[in-house]
Amino acid sequence: MIENQDIRPAQVIGPLGEPLTIADLPSPQTKRWVVRRKAEVVAAVNGGLLTIDEVLERYGLTLEEFASWQRAVDRSGMQGLRVTRIQHYRDLYERQLKY
Repeated sequence: MIENQDIRPAQVIGPLGEPLTIADLPSPQTKRWVVRRKAEVVAAVNGGLLTIDEVLERYGLTLEEFASWQRAVDRSGMQGLRVTRIQHYRDLYERQLKY
């Protein structure tokens, strides 16, 4: 019967190393997505606090948008989430793949 239970952690490690709970996540009404908020949502999914489907519904995001946040964090850390630096980090990543 345990297989059917949805077991989730009460908290995960946030992007800055702090404990992160569902109560600490950005508000579902968030309109302005700064780097820290994006990173918190990615950390919540990576840690199992929320599923991708829950994030998409809760925040009204598209799968492509959220996946781009995850890729940016995986490749460049929180700095990769900066809108003004997206092209720089994308070019850097592509150069690393060549060599």
